[in-house]
Amino acid sequence: MRTSMADLWGKWPRKTAEFLSSVINQLVFIVFDFLDVVMCIFFSYVDKILEGKPTECYCRSQNGISDCEEKNTGISDTLFGRKNVFREMGFSGITPSRSGQRQSSKKTGSNDMGKTRWSDCGCASCVSWMKNGEDAKLHVVVKEPIPSEGNCENMIFLHGFLSSSFLWTESVFPELNGSKYKLFAVDLLGFGNSPKPRECRYTLNDHMEMIEKSVIHEFNLTSFHLVAHSMGCIIALALAAKHPNNLKSITLIAPPCFLSSGEEDATQIALKKLAYKRLWPPLSFGASFMTWYEHLGRCVCFFVCRYHTTWEKILKLITRQRKLNFLVRDLTRHTHHSAWHTMHNVICGGAKMMDPCLETLRLARARVSVVQGSRDLVVPVECSNNVKVKVPDAEVKIINGVGHTAVIIGREKEFAKDLQLIWDSVTDAKELIA
Repeated sequence: MRTSMADLWGKWPRKTAEFLSSVINQLVFIVFDFLDVVMCIFFSYVDKILEGKPTECYCRSQNGISDCEEKNTGISDTLFGRKNVFREMGFSGITPSRSGQRQSSKKTGSNDMGKTRWSDCGCASCVSWMKNGEDAKLHVVVKEPIPSEGNCENMIFLHGFLSSSFLWTESVFPELNGSKYKLFAVDLLGFGNSPKPRECRYTLNDHMEMIEKSVIHEFNLTSFHLVAHSMGCIIALALAAKHPNNLKSITLIAPPCFLSSGEEDATQIALKKLAYKRLWPPLSFGASFMTWYEHLGRCVCFFVCRYHTTWEKILKLITRQRKLNFLVRDLTRHTHHSAWHTMHNVICGGAKMMDPCLETLRLARARVSVVQGSRDLVVPVECSNNVKVKVPDAEVKIINGVGHTAVIIGREKEFAKDLQLIWDSVTDAKELIA
């Protein structure tokens, strides 16, 4: 009895702390629910005044999910299924245009193609892609191999969310000095220096088609290796499954791969795992805030992204550096529209496409390699094991003591060496077969 009473008194402070933390967490997000409704109304009126039409948003979910599923638009149901206490009570903003929600995301050549949203940055760097009009392609950095008599290998690198081709060109490319590698680093649609069209819904197919148009078809690639980090892994897997005969290998770094369960599909699991509503740790709070609150997220992008040149000047003065780290610059090189839709339609909505994509690669006996840090606080380490479940021949390597980005940054030489070993093993295996 004494032992049980001692255990009870020992657990009481912890239970109390957990309860208070839970209450505070709920109260804070209820406040965010209210503020998001307020900002929905605010943006609808301001957009109408400045642009001639109110905001198209996803605040009302009536029939939205069924419409997307029936039309097979590639738009994630998480855009419509985000619960808000005040909207459920009947408070809401402007009803979005139903035709706008069902609008094909391929219509990137509309009249809005050459215009910037009043809340987006209009600096020369952010709108440079508009000069090419309807024929705009992704920004691609190409590193040619040293001239040699042998054939070169094509390597396509895809970055993750809120990142750009700098992830590869500033870190890995300098370490890949060889005569047989032709390297392609892509700024994904809506990020970096690539196009950020307003009428695009940034679905998985939109990203794939732009990569095909800007890299595979543009450079006549008949075979290629794929290397992708985080969100880029979803796009890379879909691209590999579409071109299994052209794929030589695929290397996934911290892939957000979730398996469907009997009760929930992979889309809802991805939303809960990557953007669960919680105040701590900061990365989780940031992900949940920017994923659940469309209009509050737009406010953040207005103050941070629209005035990124000003913030960069301030940071340079504070740090006394002539050039900021690319990881800092990449955080602002997008629009709210592109980031919002990519988060939902690729990271969440694309999760349900991973099973068939991995099955295609398994049947094609493709070379699949997975690398992740043991201290990854963004993507659960279980995701790498999920790839192994679906593709038993996949090679999974967990790097001890590193996180989501540190699996690449800070260990560039080791990472580049691992890539070369993967690529060379594929080439050697094919030569033996031949």
